[in-house]
Amino acid sequence: MQLESVAFGAHPDDIELCCAGTLIKLASKGYKTGVISLTRGELGTRGSPEVRSQEFQEAAGIMGLAAHKMLDIPDGNVSVNWENKLKIIREIRTYQPKIVFAPYWEDRHPDHANTSRLVQEAAFLAGLKKIETNQEAHRPYRVIYYQCWFEFQPSFVVDITESHDRKIKAIQAYKSQFHHPEKSQFGDEETLISRPQFLETIITRAKHYGISIGTTYGEAFLVREPLRLDDPVSSLGTDYWEGSL
Repeated sequence: MQLESVAFGAHPDDIELCCAGTLIKLASKGYKTGVISLTRGELGTRGSPEVRSQEFQEAAGIMGLAAHKMLDIPDGNVSVNWENKLKIIREIRTYQPKIVFAPYWEDRHPDHANTSRLVQEAAFLAGLKKIETNQEAHRPYRVIYYQCWFEFQPSFVVDITESHDRKIKAIQAYKSQFHHPEKSQFGDEETLISRPQFLETIITRAKHYGISIGTTYGEAFLVREPLRLDDPVSSLGTDYWEGSL
């Protein structure tokens, strides 16, 4: 099955936190989208791989994904090596996406930083015909980077106002990880991300980028290459600054 976009994350819930609003919006426009988690999140303080898998499935349904998958790369050991590059190359060739999303290459969690490099390199290598995987070679048009812990000056911001509520529901599907009215049933110790304040930071960040483009909620993205605009008047001529002092 060919997808228009595939988002890669190091762990189940990374995509939901960082760019689910955009994926939900793309799906609502009729684009086929997918999410691939490199690990099963087995080192997480709360929950278990089995619970995380169930939550991953539930979140995929909320996001309207056409495909979702977990790879078997070890949590905490997302190494930039040939074996892992081949695993991602196979996924890119399977789904032949036009664009892929990857985490920003600077992050406090080494798995996120290494996932960024793996996806960036695999996206290029997937287009080389002499790398044999018994699949047709395919190179995505572009790798787009989303924010995890560290922020960046974005290349563009997507208005996710209409999809923000579903993004929060997708995050809350991970009851073992994040604050939820029913979290007491898990009986696990509290972590940085399980506190109510953590989810508030996600919402506050979305509000910040929404304000930056004159809307309610937004998600920021970065690309390494210049963006092509054939018609600057059409692309840039109308926004919330129009008519302002």
